[in-house]
Amino acid sequence: MQTTLRPLTLGEILDRTAELYRTHFLLLAGISSVYAGVLLVIGLAQVGAQHAFSAMHMTTGLIAGAVVGIVLMFLVGLVCGGLAVAANTRAVGWLYLGEPASISAAYSAVLPKTRRYVWLLTIIYFVAWFPCVLIYAGYAVLMLHYVRASGMLDPHAGRPLDPNTALMLGGATVLFLLLVVVFGIYGILMSLRYSLAVPACTVEDLKARAAIKRSVLLSKGSRGRIFMLGLLTIIIQIGLAGLTQGFFIVAGIKSKGMLPLWMSVLQQLLAFVTNTFVGPIYATGFTLFYFDQRIRKEGFDIEHMMTAAGMTPALASVEAQAPLDPMRAEAGSANE
Repeated sequence: MQTTLRPLTLGEILDRTAELYRTHFLLLAGISSVYAGVLLVIGLAQVGAQHAFSAMHMTTGLIAGAVVGIVLMFLVGLVCGGLAVAANTRAVGWLYLGEPASISAAYSAVLPKTRRYVWLLTIIYFVAWFPCVLIYAGYAVLMLHYVRASGMLDPHAGRPLDPNTALMLGGATVLFLLLVVVFGIYGILMSLRYSLAVPACTVEDLKARAAIKRSVLLSKGSRGRIFMLGLLTIIIQIGLAGLTQGFFIVAGIKSKGMLPLWMSVLQQLLAFVTNTFVGPIYATGFTLFYFDQRIRKEGFDIEHMMTAAGMTPALASVEAQAPLDPMRAEAGSANE
């Protein structure tokens, strides 16, 4: 992709994101399919475990399996998802500057730095979203304790709902929703500050903390535009999830949460397709924002043109050879 480097409007960034995605779909989707494939394997294993526990009427096993599945999905998303985003970012950076890119080259560039990307994403998630995770975990523990204490897991123990307990649970739910809104807004603001950290880490080969500081600097003044891109990506993801998963959600409600085995497998396969399609949109859009901010704030377009023309190395060579000039060396000695 031959690109004229210049500041872009939000609409132009969206257009170029769509153009890159369309013209290099197999490359970008192929990179994301690695991450989606890992999630597919875990999802199928979880489906098998759930149906096995259900056949043995092990309700506690079902709950434990669901919790283990959520934790495992998070850890895999942190590692494999981070690598997929970094690999897509690396590929988009090459394509945007008119350089060749491939799936193997992209992963070869990021795999040796896996620990760096995992640490970067860990810092971002911890700072931005850990308060929400704590609130959700506390509320989930409270509800699970009530469910177990009230005997709701036992179909033969039909205890009436105590009014005081119902009032307490209602108050806890209202407080939970309020805290989720407050800390959700905080998480969004912090995520916008750190939104360009992965491109900075990948393109400039920065360490985690340096990449975060770089993102805070580069994103300043354009976080509203970055928010619109993130919102659009979320809308697309929700739309695709609604199209591919809506039927299964309705069927799950009708069957009280337990789908037939064939339907659960089909659900996981469609989730694989959704993850493969959506993944590149995020990486492509934010990488283009990263380059746009460097052009606006640092004149990266001029720097890139000078480098492409061989001017920057020549200047560096002249500076390196300057002490060999007797006149300049003598003048430098006099100044000292």
